[in-house]
Amino acid sequence: MGSAMAERDHRRQRWAARGALAAVALAALLPIVSGGLKGLLLLLAGLVGLALTAAALWWVLSRRGPARMAAAVLAVVAPVGVITLFAAANLIWVVFASLLLWCLAVWSGRYALRSTGLRPMRVKEYRTPPPQRPFILLNPRSGGGKVGKFSLKEKAEELGAQVVLLDPDHHQDVTALAKAAVADGADLLGVAGGDGTQAMVAAVAAEHGLPFLVISAGTRNHFAMDLGLDRDDPSTCLDALTDGVELRVDLGFADGRPFVNNASFGVYGAVVQSPGYRDDKVGAALERLPELLTRQSGPRLTASADGTTIADPQAVLVSNNAYRMDDPFGFGRRERLNSGKLGVLAVRVDSAVEAAELLLSPRPEGLTVLTAQHVVVDADEPHLEVGLDGEALTLPAPVHCRIARRALRVRVPRNRPGVPEAPPRLDWRRLRKLAAAVGRTAAPARSRRS
Repeated sequence: MGSAMAERDHRRQRWAARGALAAVALAALLPIVSGGLKGLLLLLAGLVGLALTAAALWWVLSRRGPARMAAAVLAVVAPVGVITLFAAANLIWVVFASLLLWCLAVWSGRYALRSTGLRPMRVKEYRTPPPQRPFILLNPRSGGGKVGKFSLKEKAEELGAQVVLLDPDHHQDVTALAKAAVADGADLLGVAGGDGTQAMVAAVAAEHGLPFLVISAGTRNHFAMDLGLDRDDPSTCLDALTDGVELRVDLGFADGRPFVNNASFGVYGAVVQSPGYRDDKVGAALERLPELLTRQSGPRLTASADGTTIADPQAVLVSNNAYRMDDPFGFGRRERLNSGKLGVLAVRVDSAVEAAELLLSPRPEGLTVLTAQHVVVDADEPHLEVGLDGEALTLPAPVHCRIARRALRVRVPRNRPGVPEAPPRLDWRRLRKLAAAVGRTAAPARSRRS
């Protein structure tokens, strides 16, 4: 019976792969079959429209005044013009049909690859006794006042935690507060705040081998998201104090400064230094980007990642584990936090043509994506502006980034939403092999834990 079920699953896998390839072919041929030469010309017009839109967006970011306004108009007119051309030819249905076919191809292809039996790597959970003397820092301004909204101070104290409410009107050294708590006998350090604050307390916890509690009360909570915590109700994170498990995750460092998410150099690192960035992120970015993107201001960067040299990028992002780049629905997420590798993303765009290539090409020359254990970012200036987990810093060049593998013991609730399972990467070459196969093609079912 088991053999018959396996064969049935393998047959479904093969037909799903064939369906994905057929849907892609139909999506590409539909404009030509439906409209003949006119359809072919409209397809070419669509590609030109996409390229013009990408180029226009580049001009919006890299120009000022009337040129920026004209580029903004072009960014709207180009796609509207393409849609108008299809509508005038009574082929607008082809656009929607092609989009549906592409969606079907993606769904069918992922089903075929998911059904091979391979499972994503899971982070091993460790059962440890609850802390006896937990210490928690709360930032009342973080996340627009989530600390007060969810009564985090009162709930943490009810669970036996010592709580320090940070004074929003006076700067306090959270690293010093965490170290003082350790000296006083704390056996867990927790924090409700932004990712930058979390990183500083996490470094103290890692240094002393103590568990670290993340309370998702920040604005974006990227670290909490990749830990699988509930970002809608941060009070649920406190369940880890009584019914929790530990995860061993990595911690990144930039010249000794810890980060749980990423260190940004170049464009973003400079933009976050702007005085008005916190109040008006878009306005601050548009004000500084023209000079930064066209290299009229800012240092010239060089990045070296485990022997690979990246010359003159406008932006370099070094992350604590690699971000997912192949899935728009999972973009910005990390599949793992314990790989022991830094993610590196570098962008170099010097013209509208290269901006269009960045959007349209599957492998643009201006985009570098890799992983490394050690990354060095240098510049032709003595100091580098860095965005470290969103916090603005200035560090002497060169900046050495490294990763401490599984150095951080993160205590999380045993019952939590978890990280959504990432769909498999669409590998069209593998799909072609599956579609052409006539026998059992699936890999043996297995799940891996690390």
